Amino acid sequence: MDKLTELGSDIAGLWESNAFKYLNGAKNTIILAVICTAAGCLIGLICGIIQTIPCSKSDNPAKRYFLLLVRWAIRVYVEVFRGTPMILQAVFIFFALPYFTDNLLRLDVLTASYIVVSINTGAYMAETVRGGILSIDIGQTEGAKAVGMNHLQTMTYIIIPQTMRNILPQIGNNLIINIKDTSVMFIIGYSELFAVHKGIVGATYLYFPSAVICMAIYLIMTVVCSQLLRWWERVMDGPDNYDIATTDTLAHTSGMYNFPEKKNRSPSIKSHASGRYKR
Repeated sequence: MDKLTELGSDIAGLWESNAFKYLNGAKNTIILAVICTAAGCLIGLICGIIQTIPCSKSDNPAKRYFLLLVRWAIRVYVEVFRGTPMILQAVFIFFALPYFTDNLLRLDVLTASYIVVSINTGAYMAETVRGGILSIDIGQTEGAKAVGMNHLQTMTYIIIPQTMRNILPQIGNNLIINIKDTSVMFIIGYSELFAVHKGIVGATYLYFPSAVICMAIYLIMTVVCSQLLRWWERVMDGPDNYDIATTDTLAHTSGMYNFPEKKNRSPSIKSHASGRYKR
C-alpha cells in the first residue's frame, strides 16, 4: 500500500511539473500517426489498384511488360518494408543520404519521420487494398462491363467505394499501430511522446512513474481513435432501413432490404418491414 501511495505521489509530481511536455509529445505523436496513415493509405491504394489491373496475353506487349515491371517493383517494396523493423528503416533513410553523398544531402528529422512511417504503412496497405479489391464479387465487374463501363469507371464507381468500406477496420488498425510504433522515431531525434518520456526520465530518474503516465496517454489516444473509427463505420453503413431505387412504378420495394433486427428499433420500422424479406 505504501508503494502505491509513493507511486501516486511520484506520478502527480511528474504530471504537475511536466504536463506540457507530455501533452506536446502526445500531440506530435497523433499528428505523425494520422498524416502518415492517410499518406500510407494513398500509397497502398495506388499499389493495390496497379496490382489488380487486368492483363491478358491478348493485350499490347508494351502494356504487359510495363505492368510486370511495375508489379515486380511493388512486390519488392512491400516485402522489404514489411520484412524489416521500422526503427532500422528510420536509421537507414535518415543516415543513408548523408552517407552516400558525403553529407551533401541530408533529410531533417521531421521529413525523415514522415517518410518512414508513410512508406511503412503503405507497404501494409498495398496488400490490404489488393485483397479488398479481389474480395468484391466478380459479378459486379461483369455487370459494369455489360452496361458499357470501362475499367476506370468500374473501379471508380463500383469497386473502390466497396473496397474502402471493407478495409476500413484495417485502416483503423494501422492508425492504432502507428500511434504506438511512432515511438521508434526517437532514434533519429523526433520529439514524440516516448522521446519526451526518455528525456524526463533522464532528468528525474523516475522511470516507472513516467512510464505509467505514457501508457495512460497512449491508451487514451488509441481508445478515442477506435471509437471515432467505429462511428465512421456506422456512418458509411448508412441507415438501418432503406428502399431500393427503381423506376418501375409497379414494383413495390419499400422496406424490402433491412439490416438485421437491432434492439430498440422503433415500432414503425418493425411494422414497416413486416411481411417483407427479413434477415
